[in-house]
Amino acid sequence: MATTQDEGPVLQEPSERVSPRARVMWAVTAFANSVFLLGVYLLVGYAWDFVPLNVWLALGLAAVLLAYTVVMPLFRYAVHRWEVTDTAVYTQTGWLTIERRIAPMSRIQTVDYEEGLLSRLFGLASVTVTTASAAGPLVITALDKARARELIEVLTRRADVVPGDAT
Repeated sequence: MATTQDEGPVLQEPSERVSPRARVMWAVTAFANSVFLLGVYLLVGYAWDFVPLNVWLALGLAAVLLAYTVVMPLFRYAVHRWEVTDTAVYTQTGWLTIERRIAPMSRIQTVDYEEGLLSRLFGLASVTVTTASAAGPLVITALDKARARELIEVLTRRADVVPGDAT
C-alpha cells in the first residue's frame, strides 16, 4: 500500500490473484445456472403453447446465457484479488461492479476456511475474515486449498499479535 505525505495510505489494487482454476469453476457454475434457466423458460413456454415468437426468444436467451457463461469468468478472474500485509487484509471482488474492502488486523474476530462441493472438485477453498464491520465479512474465494490453509495460519498469527479488541 502506497502512502502520500499529506493524505496517509492510498488504496491500491491488491497484488494476489485467485487460482486460475477459478475461471473454469465459475464457467461451470454459470453454464449449469444457464441450462436451468433456459429449461425453466422452455417448460413454461411449452405449458403455455409455444408459438414461433417463443422459439426466437428462447434462442436469444440461449445466446445471452452463452455469452454470460464465457465472459463472466474472464472478467471476474481479472478483478478478483486479495492481499495480506502486517496491518490489514485487502480484497477486491466483482465483475460488473468492483468492491474493494480493507480489514485492519486489529478488527479481525474470526478466520474461517470453507470448501464447497464444486470448489472441492476443482481443488479450491474460500477464506472468510469476520470483523466487527456492518458491511459483513471479507471473503477470499477460489484459492488453492494449500494456499487457503497457509493464509488461515498467517492471518491467525498476525491478528493475534496486533493490539486491539477486534470491535
